[in-house]
Amino acid sequence: MGLDPANQTGRDPASGSPRERLAALRARLAAPGGPAAARSVLPLGLTAIDAHLPGGGLALGPPHEIAPMEPADAVAALGFVLALCAAQLVLTQGAALIAAAPNQPLPHGHGLAGLGLDPARLLLLEAGSDAEVFRALEAALHARALPVLVGLLADGLPLKPGRRLQLAAEAGAEGAAPPLLLILRSAEAGLPNGAATRWRIASAPAARDRFGTLDNPRWRARLERCRNGRGGDWLLEWDHAAHRLRLPEPLARDAAAAGRSRA
Repeated sequence: MGLDPANQTGRDPASGSPRERLAALRARLAAPGGPAAARSVLPLGLTAIDAHLPGGGLALGPPHEIAPMEPADAVAALGFVLALCAAQLVLTQGAALIAAAPNQPLPHGHGLAGLGLDPARLLLLEAGSDAEVFRALEAALHARALPVLVGLLADGLPLKPGRRLQLAAEAGAEGAAPPLLLILRSAEAGLPNGAATRWRIASAPAARDRFGTLDNPRWRARLERCRNGRGGDWLLEWDHAAHRLRLPEPLARDAAAAGRSRA
């Protein structure tokens, strides 16, 4: 009988000291084909949103399109994209690729720190056009060497490039988990495409700490389209320490009270 690749000693993971059992469990989680590799969605950690998404989260592999509500919300939309990037990176190893067309808003050190993102885990490619962004994303999807891919586009995601990205996600390296693929476009009307979800993001007043300093960023997030799911509209706050989205505290209390009243 062959050995479990995550248990090369052949020892029963349930036996041994607590330290040995913990080491065996970590090895199994990290092994190819283990639970981490089988994960096909990124849960957003909020039942209010995950219940709207098929599988309980953002599907890994197909593109998710994100756009600002208005042109003035472009930086807010980029912040939302980077927050999703951080949420995926905290669950995986490796870096994120950000491929940007000319004249798109780019992340900077202070903004990354505010989101809890390590700049060392970001690869920035300044492309010459949307077409170059698509080529970079398609190549990265085939390789499956990176857990997050982000495309910052000038003109949006047309149907044909979107279909090519979908096919590349399905034909990626065997045994490797697909990446989270995020497409950020301008506020102008979007093009028909095969994105799994389509979001509109607007800025919202950020929370302040007890000293009056701006703390966690907030967004008004509208899920306009969701394949096999439901749309919705939420006010969201980013917890940069926990790397997760949450409802602002008063809204969270109201949601909990509503849940108790229905029980």
